[in-house]
Amino acid sequence: MNMNDLKNSNAAVSTVTINKNEFDQPTENIYEAISITAKRAVQINSEIKKELLEKLEEFATYSDSLEEVFENKEQIEVSKFYEKLPKPHALAVEEWLNDKIYHRNTEKDQ
Repeated sequence: MNMNDLKNSNAAVSTVTINKNEFDQPTENIYEAISITAKRAVQINSEIKKELLEKLEEFATYSDSLEEVFENKEQIEVSKFYEKLPKPHALAVEEWLNDKIYHRNTEKDQ
């Protein structure tokens, strides 16, 4: 997932109601479906965090003085962009509903 994927995502930015029957249809178990999407949300969150830290590192200025606080406009703009993105759980739910998450039950495979 990269920044372009995040910009072009159709995930909801605010809370939306999802049909339970549609959500748990692939697994026929609501708890399993929630567990899968939660794990994916953690993956998405770590990807976003890594990308954000890399972008902010480009603008970092290091100073020995604690009194000096620099307001870097580029850092502020990058931070604002990431704040406006859909939350990781919303992105994971969108992927789940669009069958973009691969999952399998290892207990059934045996």
